Amino acid sequence: MIKRSFFGFAKPCLKYESIAETLPELEKISTPRKVTLLLTTSLGEKAEALPIKEGDKVKTGQKLTSDDDDGTYVISSVTGTVSSVSSYLGDFGTSYAAISIDVAQNEEIDEEFEKCSKKPTLDILKDYMVCAPGSPPVELFYNLEKPIKTIIICGYDNDLLVTTNQYIIKSYIDLLKAGIVILKETTGVDDIVVVTPHSLKQDYGQIEAEVKTIDTTYPSASPHMIMQKVTGRALPAGNSFEDLGICFMTAEAVASIGRAFGNGQIPVRKTLTVIDKDEGIKLVSARIGTSLKHILYELGITLNEKDRIILGGPITGSSLYSDDHPIMPDTCAIMIQDSGKIPPISDYPCINCGECIRICPARIPINMLVRFLEAGQYEEAADNYDLYSCIECGLCSLVCVSKIPIFQYIKLAKYELGRMSVAEEVDE
Repeated sequence: MIKRSFFGFAKPCLKYESIAETLPELEKISTPRKVTLLLTTSLGEKAEALPIKEGDKVKTGQKLTSDDDDGTYVISSVTGTVSSVSSYLGDFGTSYAAISIDVAQNEEIDEEFEKCSKKPTLDILKDYMVCAPGSPPVELFYNLEKPIKTIIICGYDNDLLVTTNQYIIKSYIDLLKAGIVILKETTGVDDIVVVTPHSLKQDYGQIEAEVKTIDTTYPSASPHMIMQKVTGRALPAGNSFEDLGICFMTAEAVASIGRAFGNGQIPVRKTLTVIDKDEGIKLVSARIGTSLKHILYELGITLNEKDRIILGGPITGSSLYSDDHPIMPDTCAIMIQDSGKIPPISDYPCINCGECIRICPARIPINMLVRFLEAGQYEEAADNYDLYSCIECGLCSLVCVSKIPIFQYIKLAKYELGRMSVAEEVDE
């Protein structure tokens, strides 16, 4: 719940939405006539060179791979015929192959996963579950230089108004418990912590994990804040959670593992929160690859000119330019903003009001940082003004009197520095 004006000048007090004691009905979106799956590819790789071709027949649950050496894949969420394979560029230079599939009337389930699902192993998780709902980060357990010692399962969603993972832990506790058992067996990690709202703690009963509750004040569900709550340590600037032996997973990812090995089929329906123009919340289930247009149509939400589509929540979500964008395994929410309610963005200079500094959980001198970011001086921002200490909560942009898109500047700076670092390693 949001206290006070959401986009006003006053310092906000933001509260996470708590799911009702009586669960809302999950609205099941019908299977569309066509789905589009996004397969991650290398920047130089042409979609036309992939093994999957136009006219190929696919089954529900079938792996569609990029090539024999890469190891990346997507799982077909439908049965049908591939109608096109084309290149698609996502945020921050992420390259995909967009695989469109015309859906057949009769569904056939691919049997490859069922054959090997009787005895779970880490290799089976890596080979089949990476693209399951929630996107389990299985690859982290293969880095011998950074062994994972603790798994933290998030039963809260990081952004406001989003209740996807609260719904999962409330509705599918048995699947979550089964997934935890499988994670322990396959990864060898015994230290597993479930982070949950206090109101849902009593629902767990006997579970092979420690249960901890967090505050309802934003951004307490941020991984950085959760880590400090669970371990008592702050993540050092420039480090990853994996550097400290910690792996974060969503409750949906763990429940997907429990469901898959329970019935021998890879889950292909994604649970997500849809936030309409009046901030009304609906929980829906849709096949991965379903377009946003199809979901909004079935929910009776109309898009008008200059309305904004956001993938994610209101603080940290990313705007989209088209409602043809498909639901992906890690899509937690869709938000629609009415054109008349979109908060303004300005190139007006910082006036040194100090609001961003007062609200920043990481205590970064944002008023100085933003000056370097606006000028594209990213290395100076990182070296002198704690760029890498930012936990990307977005509160600085929310309270900025000048309406500077600080959060977007920070994300861009981190991306550009990462790209420069990779380029330097290649040159060496």
